[in-house]
Amino acid sequence: MIADIQDSIDNTHEQLKNIEERREKLITGTRKIVLLCGKSIVSMHRQKFGEGEKMIEEARKLLDEFRPVAQTDLQKYISDAEQEFVEASMLKSVCNGSSLPSRNSLNVSGPSYITGILDAIGEMKRLVYDRMRTSERDEVLRVFNLMQELYSAIYVLGVYDNLVPGLRRKLDISKMITEDIRAAITEDSRRETILKAMTVLQANLKEKMIE
Repeated sequence: MIADIQDSIDNTHEQLKNIEERREKLITGTRKIVLLCGKSIVSMHRQKFGEGEKMIEEARKLLDEFRPVAQTDLQKYISDAEQEFVEASMLKSVCNGSSLPSRNSLNVSGPSYITGILDAIGEMKRLVYDRMRTSERDEVLRVFNLMQELYSAIYVLGVYDNLVPGLRRKLDISKMITEDIRAAITEDSRRETILKAMTVLQANLKEKMIE
C-alpha cells in the first residue's frame, strides 16, 4: 500500500526541496562573489590597490558564508567563485610584491586553486604590457619570470584534465600567453639596444661636426 512508503516519499521531497533552495542561494550568492573579484582585478590594474583589496576581502567573507550552504553535494556551484577569488588574490600579491597565497590561506579546493592561478597568468600579461609602456624593465622581468615559474609548476598536472575540467585548455592558453610575452620582451630589448646605439652614433657625429 502507498501508505507504507509515504514517509519515504515525503522525506525525499524535503531533501530535494532543501537541495533546490540551497542551489538557488548559491547561484545568486556566488554571482556576487564573481562580480566583486572582477571589479577588484580592474581596480588593481588601475593601481587602486586599497579598493581592490577591500573587494577581495568582501568576496572572502561571502565565500566563507556560502561554503556551508554548498556542503558536499553542491560543491560545483561554488567552484567558479573560488576560481575567481584565487585569480584576484594572486594578482593582488603580484602587484604588491608579496608572497603568493597558498591554497590553505585561501581555503579553496585544489582544482579551483590551480585553475585560478592559470587565469591569473592572463592578468599578469596585462601587467607586463603596462610596465613595458612605462619602461619599468625590472618589473617586467619579475612578472614574466613569475609567469614562467607558475606555468612550469602547474604543467605537470595536465595529466589530470579528466579530473579538473578545462585544465588542459587553460594550460594551453597560459603557454601561448607566456610565449607572446617572451616575444614582446625580446622585441622591446632589441628596440632599446637600437635606440641606444643610435643615441651614441648621433653623439659621435655631433662631436666630429664640432671638431
